[in-house]
Amino acid sequence: MSASPDRIQAAFSAAAKRGGSVLVTYVMGGDPDLATSREMALACAAGGADILEIGMPFSDPIADGKTIQAAGERALRAGTTVASCLALAAEVRRRTPAAIALMGYVNPVMAYGEERFLDGCAASGVDAVILPDLPPEEAVSFRAAAVERGVKVVFLLAPTSTPARIAAACDAATGFVYFVSVAGVTGARTSLPADLGAKVAAVRKRSRVPVVVGFGVGTPAQARAVGRIADGVVVGSAIVQRIAEGGARKARAERVRRFVASLSRSLRR
Repeated sequence: MSASPDRIQAAFSAAAKRGGSVLVTYVMGGDPDLATSREMALACAAGGADILEIGMPFSDPIADGKTIQAAGERALRAGTTVASCLALAAEVRRRTPAAIALMGYVNPVMAYGEERFLDGCAASGVDAVILPDLPPEEAVSFRAAAVERGVKVVFLLAPTSTPARIAAACDAATGFVYFVSVAGVTGARTSLPADLGAKVAAVRKRSRVPVVVGFGVGTPAQARAVGRIADGVVVGSAIVQRIAEGGARKARAERVRRFVASLSRSLRR
């Protein structure tokens, strides 16, 4: 069983044709409630996001900085679960053709059931899964089950990744490779590493799938700079922070849409 159409590949192909990069946006599922997070994801799509990353909250999010940790805590207090994130993804899928990636951690997925989770992804129209704490060496069965259901798997690489780990992640990834721009957790930063271009170029040379860069990208200028060296750019904390500023749901959605539109424009060379 395979997904049709291949929305991940279509996003990268469309970006390449227009001479730009893919924009991946992140929203925490259930923050501050499921209905609001649905509207925030749709606002990202309306602003021009190519891939909508929806977070599944977890109590021990080792890759997340303070902004996304706080979003996860709000979502957990609202009762958000893996099942409700799958339902959220299905609602978003019905209202946008944008690709959808669920991002979370191994523990809740394994507790829910690996095959049950992937069945839910396929049924909900989820295109890819990102699990930062699942190394490619331990993902053989999960990857096989995902491929069988037409769900792509994304693996992460860091500036400190060894050549062996780079090779393993590039060979195992079926959607794209997610290169973490800095050693550390998520969060917008004032500047990006000077050697980022060289590191990303090395990974792109080795990878058979597109390479996106995330962690630390928080402004249109940063997105434009990263877009010149990568196939895609991920923006998360800067969006989550705008959602956390509060206000009516419609006002939050418009704030997010405007910000995402500014990012999207910066990537259309």
